[in-house]
Amino acid sequence: MAKKSKGNRTQVILECTEHKASGLPGTSRYVTEKNRRNTPARMELKKFNPIMKKYTLHKEIK
Repeated sequence: MAKKSKGNRTQVILECTEHKASGLPGTSRYVTEKNRRNTPARMELKKFNPIMKKYTLHKEIK
């Protein structure tokens, strides 16, 4: 779950969409921060998935 930090910065979790859809065991998740005022929508970043050994799309989860 997202953790409240100082001011508008909030900690968010990014989860791999391709890995989740593939049905392989395990998960690829990253923890990062974002500014809620500048980016109110959910984040989407290309990050490295060590299980699939390639760069994949990671989306913000609750």
